[in-house]
Amino acid sequence: MTATRATSHASRDSIQKHSKSFSLASRALPPDARNHAIALYAWCRRADDAVDTVGEEEQPAALAALRAELDRVYAGADLSDPILSDFQHTVSTRKIPRSYPEDLLIGMSMDVAGYRYETLRDLYDYGYYVAGCVGTMMCHVMGIKDDRALRNAAHLGIAMQITNICRDVEEDWHRGRLYVPDEVLAVEGAAGLGQALGGPFPEDARGPMARAIDRLLTVADRFYRSGDAGMWALPWRASVSIRTARSVYSAIGGRVKRQGCDPLRGRAFVPLSAKIGLMAGSVAGALARAPSRIGAPAARLPATVLTYPDDVLPLEGAP
Repeated sequence: MTATRATSHASRDSIQKHSKSFSLASRALPPDARNHAIALYAWCRRADDAVDTVGEEEQPAALAALRAELDRVYAGADLSDPILSDFQHTVSTRKIPRSYPEDLLIGMSMDVAGYRYETLRDLYDYGYYVAGCVGTMMCHVMGIKDDRALRNAAHLGIAMQITNICRDVEEDWHRGRLYVPDEVLAVEGAAGLGQALGGPFPEDARGPMARAIDRLLTVADRFYRSGDAGMWALPWRASVSIRTARSVYSAIGGRVKRQGCDPLRGRAFVPLSAKIGLMAGSVAGALARAPSRIGAPAARLPATVLTYPDDVLPLEGAP
């Protein structure tokens, strides 16, 4: 295989079907990095669907099958599934440590086990395991100039996941999941809300949940700021792509706030025209910082492997 190998139709279809935001952001990447980013996204999506699209009683077996597949990916086995083959090429070419995709499967196991989120730290754990580790994998896909930016990348993934959680409270509720931590709900007057899972969302919890969502979006902003601090370490085109994805996700949080953080107001989204505007802003921002890149070291594959939580937390300013 060569470094310029194109991704399969299956991988390209996955990102185009499931994430218009990431599909748009990936267009800023050079072709090779774009192919690897698509392969990584498609594998993450495939793993998520493998667990979420089966019944609860089948989920532990689905998770075990994903771990067995990961064994084969890293062993260099022949793989007939095009998405697995694409991912195998990416982890081999870009030297992605096995611990990062294993971390993603830990996050999925939290959902399978029906994990209870009692504290903000519990939420940070979940955010890292389902999204922060994807940020570190993306550093291998794109290359970075300084390994210290791995931590910023993990923080950006956590910020995006917290935004997802704030946007999807009602949807997750109907799936029997509640990610908003008990300690935050208790402060806002909705202690014990998780006991009502399985039924309609309680009307008297609507206001307290809105305040809890607003609080979590403030926490997400702190993680976004850390993510921003690591953008300098990315190659120019990669910084445009990641800034675009970051801007779209934070804009989703902004729209949730404009809806009063009401969990029952419907799913907040950013229209395509606004996404294109955000991408243009990312290009302008990257151009404005271009002079500071003169004489900077070239991007390379990371030599450091982050271990959670020691290398990721705490985040200054986050409770």
